Amino acid sequence: MAVNLQKGQKVNLKKDNGQALGKVMIGLGWDPMEQKSGGFLSSVFGSKNDNIDCDASVIMLQNGKYLKQSDLIYFGNLEHSSHAVRHMGDNLTGEGDGDDEQIFVDLDAVPADYDKLVFVVNIYKAESRKQHFGMIKNAFIRIVDDKGTEFCRYDLSEKYDGMTAMIFGEIYRHKGEWKFNAIGQATKDGDLGLLAKRYL
Repeated sequence: MAVNLQKGQKVNLKKDNGQALGKVMIGLGWDPMEQKSGGFLSSVFGSKNDNIDCDASVIMLQNGKYLKQSDLIYFGNLEHSSHAVRHMGDNLTGEGDGDDEQIFVDLDAVPADYDKLVFVVNIYKAESRKQHFGMIKNAFIRIVDDKGTEFCRYDLSEKYDGMTAMIFGEIYRHKGEWKFNAIGQATKDGDLGLLAKRYL
């Protein structure tokens, strides 16, 4: 049975029998809030209720630091050179049930000098499109094991008005074992590059 995590809660990535998880899928999802029609003026001047394009990405860290651009896995760089992290591509709207974007991680294949994988989501062109996470609902991050069983899930439930990016969670090494930390930290970073700079 999946573990439902609270903000800041950490969990070992181990099965009930104590065996470490190897290959996992990280699913991230969100839904756009229902927007009221802006009427005639909206049709003349353009609506602020365009589809909200959220982009999920992974920042791979060595000793807690982001060292090179190739360690940023996103829609423009779908697979790490180690083949340990693979992004399944961009969802432009967030419409539909289930995961909006999926990232596959082979924890056994992550090179030893990487100690943390940070999962972030930012709104594409948030400033120019006047969009923020307060316009999104049902945001979550979940980890699914190699059998397709949901291992743990973290539902983000706070209000995030004015925030344009989110650090959903991180997978990190601790004493030779992988753990997951549910973070849910909203930021006002305008793009992925600014998010990554937090880890320089």
